[in-house]
Amino acid sequence: PGCGKTLLAKALANESQANLIVVRGPEVLSKWLGESERAIREIFRKGKSSSPCIILFDEIDSLGKARYASEEVWSGETILSQLLTQMDSLYPGEGVFVIGSTNRPDILDPSLLRPGRLGVMLYVPPPDVSSRLEILRILTKRMPLGQDVDLRSLAESTQNFTGADLESLCREAGLSAIRRRSEVVAAEDFREAILRVKPSFTKEMEEWYMELGKKLRSQVIRAKGQAQYA
Repeated sequence: PGCGKTLLAKALANESQANLIVVRGPEVLSKWLGESERAIREIFRKGKSSSPCIILFDEIDSLGKARYASEEVWSGETILSQLLTQMDSLYPGEGVFVIGSTNRPDILDPSLLRPGRLGVMLYVPPPDVSSRLEILRILTKRMPLGQDVDLRSLAESTQNFTGADLESLCREAGLSAIRRRSEVVAAEDFREAILRVKPSFTKEMEEWYMELGKKLRSQVIRAKGQAQYA
């Protein structure tokens, strides 16, 4: 969460000089019968007409929830079926690529992870020290920092902070400076901010994602084997 999955997809589109369509999963859902399915068909139509194109489904778990995730019949099953149908309609060379981002890969329907669909999974970890330093430099570029502010030291003291956490940290430091009626953001403001802003990513979460990644990768490998011998 907050590790820059959407930003990574935007960078990929920029580097490959492809058009980008960002679809936030919950925004596709509609209470009107058939409207969600129609919206998905329209998204893929736009993607094909603007090829080369990357279609990013942000929070794809809202559309691709496992059909056995609940004892109750999931009302979005037809939405998932439409999504799978549209993904299967793409062919190599068409120049349309589909990416999904989620914080809950454990509730995705296995059919989404089959070869030819979302068969490649990438885990985006929280930034390391050097990455946090670069993020802090960008976030504080327009901030009037005091001479006592050491960004490298700050990066080292923000273990497990995501990019979103660092943004909140800088914002809180700025508010601290305002409360002090200071024209510069000093080191004490960042120290005060660290007491208020805590990392949203924990060691337990990292272990959970790593263990889940092993499980999902084994599912993809089995699916590939079945596809080869089908």
